[in-house]
Amino acid sequence: MSLNADPAFWAAAHTHLTRYGPDFEAIIVERAEGSFVYDADDRAILDFTSGQMSAVLGHTHPDIVATVDRQMRSVAHLFSGMLSRPVVDLASRLAALAPGLDRVQLLTTGAESNEAAIRMAKLVTGGYEVVAFAQSWHGMTGAAAAATYSAGRRGYGPVAPGSFVIPAPNAYRPRFTHPDGSNDWQAELDDAFALIDRQSTGNLAAFIAEPILSSGGILELPLGYLAALKRKCEERGMLLILDEAQTGIARTGNMFAFQRDGVTPDILTLSKTLGAGLPLAAVMTSQAIEEKAHERGFLFYTTHVSDPLPAAVGVTVLDVVERDGLVEQAVARGERLRNGLLSLQQRFECVGDVRGRGLLLGLEIVTDRQSKAPGFELGARIMEEAMRQGLSMNIVKLPGMGGVFRIAPPLTVSDAEIDRGLAIMSDAIDSAIATN
Repeated sequence: MSLNADPAFWAAAHTHLTRYGPDFEAIIVERAEGSFVYDADDRAILDFTSGQMSAVLGHTHPDIVATVDRQMRSVAHLFSGMLSRPVVDLASRLAALAPGLDRVQLLTTGAESNEAAIRMAKLVTGGYEVVAFAQSWHGMTGAAAAATYSAGRRGYGPVAPGSFVIPAPNAYRPRFTHPDGSNDWQAELDDAFALIDRQSTGNLAAFIAEPILSSGGILELPLGYLAALKRKCEERGMLLILDEAQTGIARTGNMFAFQRDGVTPDILTLSKTLGAGLPLAAVMTSQAIEEKAHERGFLFYTTHVSDPLPAAVGVTVLDVVERDGLVEQAVARGERLRNGLLSLQQRFECVGDVRGRGLLLGLEIVTDRQSKAPGFELGARIMEEAMRQGLSMNIVKLPGMGGVFRIAPPLTVSDAEIDRGLAIMSDAIDSAIATN
């Protein structure tokens, strides 16, 4: 009998754990290393979601382990008004990587960093209205949840007043088109803001966006979109907040995804990838915005703000990314992965679209390429078969879209591991189609 079937373990899990989202995987994870997690049967499972899209250096990276050990032996946590060298070092390093975003606050989670960013934007602008994309995910706490539209809206009562939404551009399923059928994202953006202007009470504070909407089905903002969005914000006295929880720290082939577009946001939030799997987040902004916020009494005081342990881990993450050339590796490995996914698209009619950038890619499953009808059930079977064969992938299901696999292996993934993952994907699709 499989050790994953441990009756006592599952009885305790079912009795005592609150269910907070999708069903738990039917495995017990005992350890993890590199691009793999290992279950109770010591079966190696290739992790193509980098944990919760966070473990950019893979699991139990030796440099991270050494940093945690060293920092735990000196100081891990402090009174929130005290400073340590890792905190100042990490803030300095981040500021050097993103010129113009010179002030940094170190927090714990992505939702927390987005809360702080939205709170700062409201204070600085004097407004309270926040706009986000209809396919967004920014967190499950107050203001972050109010700006999250991909899931979790029903049953919780009113969200923050002034919460507005516009559609995200989707080249595969365009709402506005040019005569040749391609996505007319500028017309869509103009139309969306015309609607925002009709709803606003004149108190617009911020637009919060991911450069690539991950939980929204790997929807990438096309080149030029960020610049146009920034102009829309400037015309209305709004601040542009970019949430780079998943796109930051080299994953897209730039240190930060916004750098491709040459558009610096007013506020940048980082999490997930910055801690390489440990809880670490950052809010970055300009000197002018920080000073105005401070003058107006900005308050965002948490138990773990400026903690030394996660800050030391963040410094190590940046060290390893630079030392090992992981920005360039994300480009090379991402191209290999993309080419493999495109080969799957050529082979299988159910693969409707391949999109994304670097090592954050999406593969959309449809039942029919002509109608682009969502292939949710087929996608679920593919995911289950892939896991059975030793590949962990995550699929998102959104209204009006197909099942979209979010594929984000660690930046440290090898060519052989990419090829292995692609081979399992191919076999899993074959098997799922055969049982359709």
